[in-house]
Amino acid sequence: MIQIYLCDDEESVLHQIKTALEWKIFMENYDMEVACAVPSAQALLDALGDGRRNVYFLDVDLKDGAWDGFTLGRELRRRDPHGTLVYITSYGDLAWKTFQYHLEAFDYIVKEPDRIGPSAARCLEAVHARLLDERRDPAEVFSLRTGEETRHVHLADILFFESAPRAHHVYLHTADSRLDFVGSLNQLEQELGGRFVRVHRAYLAAWDKIEAADWKGNRVRVGGRTCLLSRAGKAALKQKLGGEP
Repeated sequence: MIQIYLCDDEESVLHQIKTALEWKIFMENYDMEVACAVPSAQALLDALGDGRRNVYFLDVDLKDGAWDGFTLGRELRRRDPHGTLVYITSYGDLAWKTFQYHLEAFDYIVKEPDRIGPSAARCLEAVHARLLDERRDPAEVFSLRTGEETRHVHLADILFFESAPRAHHVYLHTADSRLDFVGSLNQLEQELGGRFVRVHRAYLAAWDKIEAADWKGNRVRVGGRTCLLSRAGKAALKQKLGGEP
């Protein structure tokens, strides 16, 4: 389920957008929910779960100490590189500001009393359509944020994912590169389904790239590289193979 997070320090705006989004979700039966609607950046960050591809509606002119909508957006990009950012603003054109912060905003909602609710509902409809299109994409690419750059890697090129020493970071390995990004192997395992198998708590390997398994040595060879193989990983491989090795 897609989680929606809303942050605006004007209670009336917060209420209008939350009500409009919840009504749209109910009427269209979207697989979404408003997980959080709060007036402060820290409250949103405290409520943020481990999910990926969340949707965020953020007030640009957030008056919250060191936080405004753009600094909050930058922190959310660090934690959730694939999230969808929508900005709520009293101004007409702030696209240049999102480029300055490397935020890649999906849309802007102007604070007009009679239109803000319908605008939020239409925006959510567009977000939902975009997410459906991505799921139907036959090219199947994995998108990640590394530093200030968004990278797109074909799933067919990925050998394995590995837990990085840095908390909440993952290494993506291809034949000729290693990319570091914010993520979770547990979440990746859920998202990537049968194309990858959890051979160890620290390794998620592409099933079609596994070349050999050393059952006694607790190792698997994946695209010429070596990954650890745990007891649970052996069971998962045996299930894939349809029996005992």
